[in-house]
Amino acid sequence: MVKLSISDIYKKIHEGNKIALMTAYDYPIAKLEDEAGIDIILVGDSIATTVFGKEDTLSVSIDDMIHHTEAVSRACNRAMVIGDMPFMTYQTSVRDAIFNAGRFISEGKCDAVKLEGGRNVAEKIRGIIDSGIPVMGHIGLLPQSYHRYGGFKVQGKSAEGAVELIRDAIAIEKAGVFSIIVESVPKNVTELIKKYVKVPVFGIGAGEKCDGQIIVVYDILGLTFGKTPKFVKVFKDLKPVIKSAVSEYIKEVESSEFPADKYEYHMDERERERLDQLLKKMEL
Repeated sequence: MVKLSISDIYKKIHEGNKIALMTAYDYPIAKLEDEAGIDIILVGDSIATTVFGKEDTLSVSIDDMIHHTEAVSRACNRAMVIGDMPFMTYQTSVRDAIFNAGRFISEGKCDAVKLEGGRNVAEKIRGIIDSGIPVMGHIGLLPQSYHRYGGFKVQGKSAEGAVELIRDAIAIEKAGVFSIIVESVPKNVTELIKKYVKVPVFGIGAGEKCDGQIIVVYDILGLTFGKTPKFVKVFKDLKPVIKSAVSEYIKEVESSEFPADKYEYHMDERERERLDQLLKKMEL
């Protein structure tokens, strides 16, 4: 099976199809997503909250991200894999941005990287792209900047805020991004953004008019704890399924029902007789 390329994504959109994107953080989930036909997998820094149980994404390290990105990349035969550059791995300088993006490609084995921000990171995006690495942009609600917003809030609700988002989208398109994620933005504002840029726009809480949608895999499986955003739909709630399986396991272990004979290994009778003879000679 041939991996999807950026040109394949563009072709699919040009033919009137939507692109399905989803996060993954490990080999098994990525393997299932890839086999199911997902187009793009983002190894998001959301791993901090979804897998590590942290309150925000700010403390996840580049080593954490590369470790998980490599596992996801190894699982994918078809899907394009994007590595999400964590906090302070690209904000400091163009050189740092290029070096750290390079680590994602060489060590994480992914196909592209993603950066949060607009005009403020355009120079870094241009530097990474000039070094030969494709970049996906991300505007709207930026989890790495939630302190600046005073929390996780919908962006672009005012006329001035919408104009800022449009300017950011134009700036990062000019810098060379091959696509833009728009997060937590009113859908009519997203529609305006699409009028000002030609690259694909993928939404997460940004309305149905996007070229595709991205969602956190644990959100659609109900494997989240605490408050979830308005845009999250639980497609299959696995919490009760997992709890039930664990409860059954505990019960069967306590009652010695598990492991039953069919789950056990047995020594051949002839070898068992030989073992008895050897033990007799050992004077134990």
